[in-house]
Amino acid sequence: MLVDFWDYTCVNCIRTLPYLREWNRRYKDKGLTIVGVHSPEFYFGSVSELVQLAMRDFSIEYPVLLDNDYQVWQAFANRYWPSKYVIDTEGYMRYFQPGEGGYGETEAAIQMLLRERDPRVVLPEPMAPLRAMDVPGAMMACERPTPELYLGAKRGKIANPEEIVEGETQSYRFGTELPGDTLVELDGEWLIRPESAQARSKARLRFQYSAAEVNLVLAAGAECPVARLEIEENGKPLGPEARGEDVRVDADGRTYVEVTRPRMYSLILRRRFVTGLIQLSTESQGLDLFALTFISCV
Repeated sequence: MLVDFWDYTCVNCIRTLPYLREWNRRYKDKGLTIVGVHSPEFYFGSVSELVQLAMRDFSIEYPVLLDNDYQVWQAFANRYWPSKYVIDTEGYMRYFQPGEGGYGETEAAIQMLLRERDPRVVLPEPMAPLRAMDVPGAMMACERPTPELYLGAKRGKIANPEEIVEGETQSYRFGTELPGDTLVELDGEWLIRPESAQARSKARLRFQYSAAEVNLVLAAGAECPVARLEIEENGKPLGPEARGEDVRVDADGRTYVEVTRPRMYSLILRRRFVTGLIQLSTESQGLDLFALTFISCV
């Protein structure tokens, strides 16, 4: 059995899914059972309908357990999204892989246990890496990206907490200091919630980043169930070479994402590592911004 702890908004989890899908296809008839354990990172991740939609989007065919109360997470003493545990037929854990990577080692562990179960089993050659960065040691050549940034009061490192009254709408500016003196600024009317910064009326966010890929977890509010978030880089709409998979262009040439349900949205997707200044703006009341993630090598 392979147990995979994941969350459908976690970019690192999403990047491992192609391997899990292929291992399921290769080995499900040879004795492997894959079980996904969905331990939600944000409140909406406990909604079964949203997890089912994510399973459809990611073409997940193996069973997924909803671990909304973190009982399974705690039973495994797990600490990471994603984490993979390979368990033998007697229930002993034989291999553990925290985070991305280790795909060759994980498949080798799967094959070892399948051969222990049936020495006559015929198994395919292990998978080749699906991405150049998945080759062992390739990540060592990648530059260090901007760290993950949480925008809520619970996990966000707010520079001026004395100005923030949780649950009250305010017009102010605050910053989160990150390595490299990166400053994240919110202007306009924002409601700081435990897990997110919620836009009220006209709101704007600016930050400097270093990465090849930028993603943002978003959820539209009840006041505006289809929300719009405009994005500019260095004062201009995103060029075709920089647009993430969820970025659209309107008739006036402005670039934006349309938020229809809670999930991770792809803002920037380049073939190379760059440093730039991003501005996000919205007039959609109730739009929640949860977490920004940055990828160095794609």
